[in-house]
Amino acid sequence: MKITHTEIYKFSIPMHPFTIATGTMHYAQNIFIRVHTDAAYYGVGECSAFPMIVGETQATCFEMAKDFAVLWKGKDALDIESRINELHSFTAFNATIKSAFDMALFDIAAKNANQPLYKFLGGNKKEIETDLTIGIDTPEAMAEQAKEFKSDGVTMIKVKLGKNGNEDIERIKQIRNAIDDKIILRIDANQGWDYETAKTVLNAISKYDIQFCEQPMRSWNDDKLPELKKLSPIKIMADESVFNHHDARRLIKADACDYVNIKFSKSGGILEAKKINAVCEENDIPCMMGGMLESRIALTAFAHFATAHDNIIFYDMDTCLLGHKLDPVTGGVKYKGYFLEMPDADGIGADADEEFLKTLEGLKV
Repeated sequence: MKITHTEIYKFSIPMHPFTIATGTMHYAQNIFIRVHTDAAYYGVGECSAFPMIVGETQATCFEMAKDFAVLWKGKDALDIESRINELHSFTAFNATIKSAFDMALFDIAAKNANQPLYKFLGGNKKEIETDLTIGIDTPEAMAEQAKEFKSDGVTMIKVKLGKNGNEDIERIKQIRNAIDDKIILRIDANQGWDYETAKTVLNAISKYDIQFCEQPMRSWNDDKLPELKKLSPIKIMADESVFNHHDARRLIKADACDYVNIKFSKSGGILEAKKINAVCEENDIPCMMGGMLESRIALTAFAHFATAHDNIIFYDMDTCLLGHKLDPVTGGVKYKGYFLEMPDADGIGADADEEFLKTLEGLKV
């Protein structure tokens, strides 16, 4: 099956401002692609550029996508490993835009096999309930948001921290006081603390029953993670410290984390995400399925992947609930409360709305 051409779009989705330790996003800087073949179907892919974490922007992803599309023209769409290795040979890093192309190939392969992607990956349906994330704000505003989440039926809340240690302690205190103990609290510092602040905050907030803390320090402080993990009363989840399975193996060998967060925009897509999960599973390190600011297209691919891998037991799959003002998607995963309902269509089972695409900058390569 030969690749004939690729459609590439700047898939910009306006948002209510969302703040984490490293910056504020005002719109989802996404790229959407369709990889066409000489068969009767194409594959869809989407990625979300988060420059303060991965170093890519929508603009850089768009330019790289043009080169990738040329590189793949006329090649076998079903030889996924060879196609992805071509991208790696062509450019180092750039995991975000690579993930969109990887996703499109897996969509094509699953459609060719007449299977939903989760079945193509060897999985069966399972229950997936996502948390819902509170961005950084004043302690009072975040506590009020938590109360609203609770009223809406949220059972797991992820809290963004990392701006100021003392304020972060107050944020968690007020949030926990605003909700009951039955609601699970997770925190994510997004690399915002140094070692001493991380140690202080984690010990101070442990009495508020925190399930885990994602990425307490900058990745260049990974050498200090083993000591922090040993001292912390709260479990440590590696996020920005794990882009690939080599990172996962390195941290696990150092006893630096309890869990790992898998995101396609870090790993480069499904092929590498499978390797990360395999390393973690071999070492009894459970994983979480996470994302950036993707629409329900990529979210559906995340859900397929999480469904197919039993070692993924945590779900942070609220990407398109984080202030997206539009839902420019047809098909795909649906929310039933905060549970995700999988589509049964072949492949990913989601696509972009044609009318929305007409409003975007795009091209065919």
